[in-house]
Amino acid sequence: MSAHWLCLNLQVTNPNMAQRKGSRSRAAIPHDILTALQQGSIESATLIESLAIRFSTLMQQVYPALGEAAITRMQQGDHLGITQRMALAANLCGQHFHHDTFAILQRHPSDTIRGWAAFALANDTRFSLHEKLIQMRPLADDPHFGVREWAWLALRPAMAQQIIHAIAILQPWSQDPSENIRRFAIESTRPRGVWSVHIPELKQHPELAETLLNAVMCDSSQYVQKSCGNWLNDAAKSNPTWVIQHCKQWQSDHPDHPTVRWIVRHGLRNLPSSR
Repeated sequence: MSAHWLCLNLQVTNPNMAQRKGSRSRAAIPHDILTALQQGSIESATLIESLAIRFSTLMQQVYPALGEAAITRMQQGDHLGITQRMALAANLCGQHFHHDTFAILQRHPSDTIRGWAAFALANDTRFSLHEKLIQMRPLADDPHFGVREWAWLALRPAMAQQIIHAIAILQPWSQDPSENIRRFAIESTRPRGVWSVHIPELKQHPELAETLLNAVMCDSSQYVQKSCGNWLNDAAKSNPTWVIQHCKQWQSDHPDHPTVRWIVRHGLRNLPSSR
């Protein structure tokens, strides 16, 4: 999946994105915008802009007190994949700010630095998964699309290791008034996901998350609908029989519901004979 496609996809599915029209290629990012992004003074408006930020420059501009060694280590990691860079930046900040890392980073106007906060919290061994989810909630409901992605990506490895427990915690999230929180409950538990570890238990036994899916199969938010359809599409790659049966049951119970029709079509899109 290309970064360009993801950029366009996030623009369509994010209702709260900043009004500034963002760049769709690195070459198209104006110099003053890139400078401001790397100074931490503005938010990115597209995924492409976010990916263009040199973390070592941002870190040096915003947190010079971290010291030369930390900045050099970040420079050495600037070639890494985006999630690895996020984790490294959070770790380097944590070595300086210690137990205050999450509180300091989550208040920053830069969406990238708020993303570092998500990874800092995920790495904090003082808290249980339940406690981390509670503290992560503001970032999961952040106005910026990127921060919301980092919130679930950061906790995904821990959730994968305790998936039954995670699903139980997220059950009320799937019925929350905020579409961002409902979407987090679904996106964070996708069997395959994007830029994230797979969850073997859900690939083989998607029925474990049926209560989460059932809560959003008639959801009014397109943001949530798309996540639900993608969840089913993930599961269909390893357990198509269950996905087909799940969708048929929902179609039978709600034969005229447009949302159900759309989610089913999206979830079965790679199983043409089952549409």
